[in-house]
Amino acid sequence: MIRKIALITGASRGLGKSTAQHLAAHGIDIIGTYNSKADEAKALVKTLKKAKVKAAMLQLDISKSETFDDFAGEVSRTLQSVFSQHRFDFLINNAGIGIHASFSETTEDQFDQLVNIQLKGPFFLTQHLLPLINDNGRIINISTGLTRFVLPGYAAYAAMKGAMEVLTRYQAKELGARGIGVNVLAPGAIETDFGGGVVRDNPEINEFLAGNTALGRVGLPGDIGGAIALLLADESRWINGQRIEASGGMFL
Repeated sequence: MIRKIALITGASRGLGKSTAQHLAAHGIDIIGTYNSKADEAKALVKTLKKAKVKAAMLQLDISKSETFDDFAGEVSRTLQSVFSQHRFDFLINNAGIGIHASFSETTEDQFDQLVNIQLKGPFFLTQHLLPLINDNGRIINISTGLTRFVLPGYAAYAAMKGAMEVLTRYQAKELGARGIGVNVLAPGAIETDFGGGVVRDNPEINEFLAGNTALGRVGLPGDIGGAIALLLADESRWINGQRIEASGGMFL
């Protein structure tokens, strides 16, 4: 039986790493991307191979859309050389950064950086990779709970993610002819190094967010990796064009 293959951007750490591990536990082979953390990427490949799946990590700066054509070629070559395949099945647009700045203090440089990484990057990367995605495959875009509830300092970041949520519905409509399902997963507060590790490392913020979450804690990377694995399971194939929040019930 031919195993399915997932391509995960930003897979060397945080939510991307957890997603790779959860999918590997379900027998899905992994192509991951990293920006600068080559050592962490290599370590993840070793971990995934111990889970008895094939894995490869490719360098990608999601902010540089001019490199995407070459990257798609590298993905094609990797599919053939490592996996003996010509296409993959799942694309998870996860790579991103967090910038904390009030609306009144957000600079144009910060805004442009977020556009390139959180919106333009996944828009055109997905476009370039479409010929390599199998019919009946699936795409998951990563958003944020901050598109539903509001915490000061994330106006630009949340605006980009809101755009990704709209884009998800258009992708689902336009790619439906190929049987490709597209959903957007919106995590709540998660203990990672994202945004400087503020949720993980600041006890006061952690306590505040946990106190405003129905399940009484902030999220862990495995909560999101598990949710993505659930959305990519065969049993979830009829879920399409949806925003699904995985926040433990924040600010209900």
